Amino acid sequence: MLKTGLKTGLKSRLTGCLRSGLTLGLVATLFLLGTQANASVSRFELDNGMQVLVKVDHRAPVAVQQVWYRVGATYEYGGITGLSHMLEHMMFKGTKTLPPGEFSKRVSELGGEDNAFTSSDYTAYYQVVGQQNLEKVMALESDRMRNLVIDEAEFQKERDVVTEERRWRVEDQPSSKLYELFRATAYVNSGKHHPVIGWISDIRAYTVDDLRSWYQQWYAPNNATLVVVGDVDPQQVYQWAKQYYGVHTPETITPPKPRLEIAQEGERRIQLKGATKSPSLVMGFHVPSLVTTDNDSEVYALSVLSSVLAGSDSARLPRELVRGSKVAVSAGAGYDETSRLESLFTLNITPSEGKTLDEAEAALWSQIEQLQQQPISQQELERVLAQSEAQYVFHQDSIQAQAMILGSLVSVGLPIETYDHWVESLRKVTPQSVQAVAQKYLTRDKVTVASLLPNGETATPQTMPEMHGGIR
Repeated sequence: MLKTGLKTGLKSRLTGCLRSGLTLGLVATLFLLGTQANASVSRFELDNGMQVLVKVDHRAPVAVQQVWYRVGATYEYGGITGLSHMLEHMMFKGTKTLPPGEFSKRVSELGGEDNAFTSSDYTAYYQVVGQQNLEKVMALESDRMRNLVIDEAEFQKERDVVTEERRWRVEDQPSSKLYELFRATAYVNSGKHHPVIGWISDIRAYTVDDLRSWYQQWYAPNNATLVVVGDVDPQQVYQWAKQYYGVHTPETITPPKPRLEIAQEGERRIQLKGATKSPSLVMGFHVPSLVTTDNDSEVYALSVLSSVLAGSDSARLPRELVRGSKVAVSAGAGYDETSRLESLFTLNITPSEGKTLDEAEAALWSQIEQLQQQPISQQELERVLAQSEAQYVFHQDSIQAQAMILGSLVSVGLPIETYDHWVESLRKVTPQSVQAVAQKYLTRDKVTVASLLPNGETATPQTMPEMHGGIR
């Protein structure tokens, strides 16, 4: 299913519906109702090049504003990795008219909530408020688009915060460190080689001028998309957008040079030892995304393949490896169909006590080979489609989710209609096409395998430092 940062939060709800007897026919009915209630998106463009998307949802007197900048970790290069994430932190440190911390204080006083996140492909800022306060947060967000003050003292303090965040998220989390090294091994020259938070040596070497230059280069109206969803009038939102965002001068935006990943010509394998009780393993294969593919049907077939393996508790990995053979205590799969660059199809597994990583890896290969040797059944395909249709409907429950989908799609260059046509596109997938992509992409000469082994030390629980923003 479409991964826009929403799948995890909805998974338990979706699984519960399927367990309670949600049939394909009922899901189809919900799908039709959701489609009928799904308002069209109004699109505008300001004279300075800023894109504006507005979607009406009158079910509650609430609105969400999101501003998406087309810059993230894959835009960075060696020496400044993580700079987009660092700048996201600095966006809460004051403007020419607001002191540090005042932005969030004002949103809170309006009864709203705000935050931000950085990913490989984009950086986004959002506020959820009563619809009567939408104009006020638009004025606030517009102010920091071009008027941010990057003060030396605030920068020094926030760089220490980001350093601590990296320690908490990565250095003290063996599983996170494993995945970071796994990606760095799978991607040699792609922008995805670098972690979103950046390498620690780069973080410690940032300068104020690095941040100011990055801000000036990318935080411009013609590199941004405003997304508003909720109990709003599209024309009124457009007028406010012109009033507040339309005053900013566009920048000359030079896209990053293409960094196409070199072809993999053999298995890659790494091993990490850390303070963990249980060993674990991650394996991945290079696959196209909707942005990079020459054949959309392969992407949808890979999406179905991911769901067949780990889309729910009834999928093959939990059913066969966790509850069946009991070779694993957990096993999963993942695939980002909407990545700006080439994606990875990943599998992960944690062996049960008494089982080795070799046995766990062999079990994963056994599942892959079954998919390569025999097409999935039509019944299995229908179950995956039912899950996808149910998830589509559930996404309409949240104005934040609706806005996230719109913003993430447009920020990587995909049509905003992509998600509206998602289930329709999945329905064109056949058991034979799922088998074909498994045969083509999930091969032993194209795999990267990363394993984590206990080093005998005891993991110490750590407290997450307080901060604004985050990593997606």
